[in-house]
Amino acid sequence: MEFHSPDSWREALEVKAAQPEAVAIFGGTDVMVDLNFDRERPGAVLDLTRVPELGEWGEGDGRLRVGAGVTYTRIISELGSELPGLAMASRTVGSPQIRNRGTVGGNLGTASPAGDALPPLYVSDAEVELASTNGTRRVPVVEFITGPKRNAMRPDELIAAFHIPRAEGPQQYAKIGTRNAMVIAVCAFGLALRPERKRVGACLGSAAPTPVRAREAEEFIESVLDWDSRGEIGDTELRRFGELVGEAASPISDVRGTAAYRTHAVGVLARRTLGWAWDEYRRGE
Repeated sequence: MEFHSPDSWREALEVKAAQPEAVAIFGGTDVMVDLNFDRERPGAVLDLTRVPELGEWGEGDGRLRVGAGVTYTRIISELGSELPGLAMASRTVGSPQIRNRGTVGGNLGTASPAGDALPPLYVSDAEVELASTNGTRRVPVVEFITGPKRNAMRPDELIAAFHIPRAEGPQQYAKIGTRNAMVIAVCAFGLALRPERKRVGACLGSAAPTPVRAREAEEFIESVLDWDSRGEIGDTELRRFGELVGEAASPISDVRGTAAYRTHAVGVLARRTLGWAWDEYRRGE
């Protein structure tokens, strides 16, 4: 196995162009599991931890550009106010040691349906920046994740960053697992309110082959919310929102939970997160 540790982004892209089969690694929280259990044995590994650009974030074109190497810990501490939903999801990832190493870029590259960072990216209409020696391109995250552990990255490309707008209103993220910490989601749910546009973003995680936007649920709740007077949401409307979210699920049964349980649970998460987010909005937060 060859090991490459480039010092610059340009050098990293040149290595990837010359050896498209090289597996990129930064935090290693997913890749090392596959290597240790001999599920994957690549001919080359591309260590990106010495590339400074990947750990940078800033603003451009009215959106935040967050480097693929920005860790979950830094998202919590440095971007928690701008991206509250993503920060909430980041707090649920593994242990402090894993959050100190793991990255959203790695979550995108792995493309697991249970990736905690993905629902917050979906509800914010984030884009993934991909780069190669031929240039860069941006792909909406809903198009980037193409299936379980599959994405739209070309063989010679690396994930450079993701682009995401600052939160326009309250955001929430919740997941269910077999315990409270260090657990893969049985199911998860991300939600974002956009009061100025009177829009709602709702995304299921670990309840379908990919994260899924619950479009019918979004349209329903957008039409019944009292955006101007900020009135309470009725129990009937909350229940219907949860039902529509459940209808958007297409889960499997596995050792962590049955399909029926996931469908029910994600609807419960939808009701709860909407209630929490709407209460924040009503308080003017």
